[in-house]
Amino acid sequence: MTNLLAYFLDQLLSPIGTVETSRDIAGEVREVDVYFTPTSVSSDYQTTLGLLGRLATNPAVFEPFRNAVTPSQIRSCLSKLFDLHSELERRARRENTSINDSELPQLWILTPTASSRLLAGFRAINDEPNWLQGIYFMGESFKTAIIVIHQLPRTPETLWLRLLGKGRVQQQAIEEISALPEDHPLRQSALDLLYNLQINLQTHQNLGTQERELIMALAPLFRQQLDAERQRGIEQGIEQGIQQGIEQGIQQGIQQGIQQGMQRGIEQGIQQGQRLTIENLLQTRLGQLTPTLAALITPLSALPPQQLTPFLLHLSQLENRESAIQQAQHFIVENLLKIRFGELDAQLTARVTSLLALPPQQLSQLLSQLSQLSREQLLGRFPQASP
Repeated sequence: MTNLLAYFLDQLLSPIGTVETSRDIAGEVREVDVYFTPTSVSSDYQTTLGLLGRLATNPAVFEPFRNAVTPSQIRSCLSKLFDLHSELERRARRENTSINDSELPQLWILTPTASSRLLAGFRAINDEPNWLQGIYFMGESFKTAIIVIHQLPRTPETLWLRLLGKGRVQQQAIEEISALPEDHPLRQSALDLLYNLQINLQTHQNLGTQERELIMALAPLFRQQLDAERQRGIEQGIEQGIQQGIEQGIQQGIQQGIQQGMQRGIEQGIQQGQRLTIENLLQTRLGQLTPTLAALITPLSALPPQQLTPFLLHLSQLENRESAIQQAQHFIVENLLKIRFGELDAQLTARVTSLLALPPQQLSQLLSQLSQLSREQLLGRFPQASP
């Protein structure tokens, strides 16, 4: 779980600096979860990160914990920090340069909760006048602070750190993300990160109650985003389609022609909107559109929304790699056949490979006409295919 949290920090911080996850340190082979080195002094992006952006002003080590941190884990974090400091100081001596304490990374231990006894044991004190509630600093020379996420005030400044919390605190942060204006600079990137986190969680076996609740909390956000993208595409398509229909009607010179043209334009616009949604999703998830994938968009965009949504949900979880393109093509064809013929038997399943072997234009035409074909007609087109 910690690796997933480290991934989340990596994605948020990489635009403003260099991020190394699972960084090895000298001596005994050990790793720090996230080692961050800023590359820009200040930026609008860093400001939108709020408290996290403030933590990333200087070199930093982030050690996020999914469950409440223990004294032993804190000591381990401190030991790794001191080894890292020693490594940096040795490097400076080899290069005949100097390094100030201010240039050494600060350790930020992120934990959902922490008892007052644990904090007192490390003499960790809240510096609320200069920072926020929930941030506890050890002695200055330790260069270490414990951030108790569930004690952070519920403000926009702490949003990105509260996403690393648990239970209700995390759910509230997710709800705040979904409520951000669509033009907010981090809304889309935050939703993308949350969806990736959801996919990573789903690949883990033996998920706990908290992780399952998180998956359930993320699912509505994902559907909301898909619906918004589809609606934008439909509106654009309808506008274009109506304009084309009016022009066609005017050319015919009769009112009926205009009305018919507008109706055709609306229908074409809805299909065009769905096509834009599918294209954007495939390009975002897979990085490219192969000729075969492009050919499959036409029959997909003709589906009604209730049938198209399951396709989009599945395709959105694919990763950008060559095998995913093959998986996407096979999934689309197989499920278009299921929609037409119901559950596939061995003969129909064997035709999936035959269909994908067709030239893209022929594949698109055949699948677009699938509703007009009987099972026997489809099988007759590929007599050579065998289960």
